[in-house]
Parts: sequence; structure tokens; C-alpha cells
Amino acid sequence: MAVKVAVVGGGSSYTPELVEGFVARAGRVPVDELVLLDIEAERLGIVAGLAQRMARRAGWPEGAVTSTTDPHRALEGAHFVIVQLRVGGQRARLGDETLPLRFGCVGQETTGPGGFAKALRTVPVVLELAEQVARWADPAAWIVDFTNPVGIVTQALLDEGHRAIGLCNVAIDFQRQFARWLDVEPQRIELDHVGLNHLTWERAIRLDGRDVLPDLLAHNLDRLAELTELPASLIEVLAAVPSYYLRYYYLPDAVVAEQRGRPARAEEVMAIEAELLAMYRDPSLDTKPALLDQRGGAYYSEAAAQLVASLHDGRGDVQVVNIHNTGVMEGLPADAVVEVPAVITRDGARPTSTEPLSPEMLGLVQGAKAYEDLTLRAARTGSRITALKALLANPLVPSYGVAEPLLAALLDANRRHLPRFFGDSVDSSWDP
Repeated sequence: MAVKVAVVGGGSSYTPELVEGFVARAGRVPVDELVLLDIEAERLGIVAGLAQRMARRAGWPEGAVTSTTDPHRALEGAHFVIVQLRVGGQRARLGDETLPLRFGCVGQETTGPGGFAKALRTVPVVLELAEQVARWADPAAWIVDFTNPVGIVTQALLDEGHRAIGLCNVAIDFQRQFARWLDVEPQRIELDHVGLNHLTWERAIRLDGRDVLPDLLAHNLDRLAELTELPASLIEVLAAVPSYYLRYYYLPDAVVAEQRGRPARAEEVMAIEAELLAMYRDPSLDTKPALLDQRGGAYYSEAAAQLVASLHDGRGDVQVVNIHNTGVMEGLPADAVVEVPAVITRDGARPTSTEPLSPEMLGLVQGAKAYEDLTLRAARTGSRITALKALLANPLVPSYGVAEPLLAALLDANRRHLPRFFGDSVDSSWDP
């Protein structure tokens, strides 16, 4: 069966990665049309031009990659809808990364107060998009969410009954790193990856079924510390490999000090994207430029295309995704969205069994999940009281004395995108 894939946020600089991923899996998922949807026509045209040249180079027929600013045209009959939008663009991200620093909090676009602001902007837009998918796409269409904060956005989609799976590149990044260290094919590495999106640990690293994590802890502790930017002594205590996002939770004071002394990541990304778009304009360019690797999102194409391929052909391989807990992680509700390994078939993702989280992990996860639930409720209702409770529950907000003025500043800075909190007219614009 020929497949139509719609990419929401198709003007993103990431899109060539996605094209590369589908080209590499043409035998598993025969894409008849890859349609790129974006609200910014000029940027979309630039990115689509490169995507079309890449497709032609790979031997895809003329017209296999299209672009549009019309959601109906993009979503009609789509079998897979990949969501990679960014409400407010990199300018909003810059605020997410810098405003919290004024209050002594970590400035990061997916966790802490910055991730909170991003969730408030993003959830209503994605839910509106999901309703359009329900109206226009194939009845069995899957929404694959790559939009951060993935855990909160996926929870919103699943709570509304949409056929959705959330995806992050952290696990596949770790898998590829460990495969290089061990000089083996990545497919031979399986991770015991548990937690919430951007709040996870690798409790086992299995090579052909044998856990090699004890060997890595014994002989590569300093290397693991460098990889995660965390103290070797902490990794030794945990007896697990934390994701690099755990640095924000374990070392917030050090992170804040570092962030105050250097440009925000958003500024770096904006400079990289400007250079990338200049490259994409070159009519002779028909391959993904090496500079894209500096944009972030390593192995994005691998993770996204692999998930779509397995949902299409039902291979039954194990991938790390964001899905309902269904009781696999003790201490969280069955309908809580967690990030765990799952078997991927045409019917969706079935989480594999896992050992209970240790107390120090579970306590952090439960606190963060309470924050996520409150943030989702605030995003949907526009309740300032609920939003304040969400910040109070956030492990990266130290006190009520910080949370109250911080909330006022975040809402004011994002007013254009938060009509529910101000009674303003809706502005659902988004950028890649």
C-alpha cells in the first residue's frame, strides 16, 4: 500500500534529516507522497526545494515530495502525520532559555520554567491540529509527535483519544554512542531506558542480551561522565546512566552559573539555521549538509522514519517511545505517559516489562509527572491558579517566592501565544 506522510512544520531545518530517513527505508515504507506543511511560505519553499532534490537523487518519482500552507491539502488522506512544529519559533525559545535565569532557575526549552512556557504555547495548537487530523486524514492515521515537551504533548493527545505516539532522540543517541564504544552494530544494543521524556536513566545496556553496563561502569566511568556531563561519582552511586537532561535536576546551581556566562543555545541555533537556509537555497545541493549535525536532534531521521516504518509493516522491533504506562512502571497511573522500550507493530506500541524504579528515581519521576499533569491542565484551561501550582510542583522551581513572580513574567512574555490566560483573540501561529 502506498503511504502518504504529512510533516507539520515541514519548513524546519530538520526536514532533510527526515527525507534521508525515509529514503533509507523505502523498502519498508513505500512513501507515495511526502507533503511538507508550514505556515511560513518562503521558508517552506526553500526547505522543500532541497527535499525535492534529495528525493530525485534517490530515484523517487517527480511529485513524491510536495509542500503546502493548506492544512486540509496536507492532511487529507494522510496515513502518518509527523509533528515537529515550534510555536513562537526560535525567538520564543530564546525567552524560554533566558527569562528563568533572572529568577535563578535553569533556562532550558523543554524542562523547568522554559519547558513549562513552551508547553502552554504548544498544547492548544497541537490539539487543534489533531482535530484536523481526525477530520481529514485516513481513519487509521498515526500522529507521531516530535514536538517538545514530548511527554506533555503526547499526554494531551492521548487524553483526547488521538492515535498518537511520542518520540525523542535521546535513547537512539545513547544506543549509537554505546555501539561505537563497543564497536558493534547498533541493532545489537538494547537499552533498559526508563522514566519520563527528558528525565530518564539507562539501567541496563544489553549487547546481544547480555548486560554490559557493569563493565562500562567499571572501566569507562570517566567516559560516561563526559558523555552525560555529570560527576563520575554520581553515576557510580546511581549504577545507571542518566540522560544528559538529568544534569538540570542534579546540578541546577552549576547549570545556572554556566548559562549566565554564555550565549543561549537558541542564539547558536538561529545562527546555524541562517547558514543552513542559505545552503538549502543552492539549486545544486541535493544532499543533507554536514552542518545540520550541529543543529541538534542527532539521529532524528533514524528515530522518526524507523518508527513510521515499523508502524506500517508491523516488524515487531523494540523502540523507545512515549506511550501510556499501562501499569508497566509501578508508582504511576496506568494512563500516565512514560518513556520506555516498546514492541512496535501495526497496532501501535506495547511497552515491555521493566523492573520497578529505585526510590531516588521514582521520587523524581513522580514529582515531575505531577508538574506535567498540572501544566497540561493549565494549558487547556488558561487557569493561572493551576499554572502556579504547576510551577510549585516543578522540581526546578525552588520556592513559592520564585514561582509567583516567575509565572507573571512568563505569561507576560508569551502573551501573544496564550490567549486563554488573557481573554485575547487566538494566535495559533507556529514556526519550525
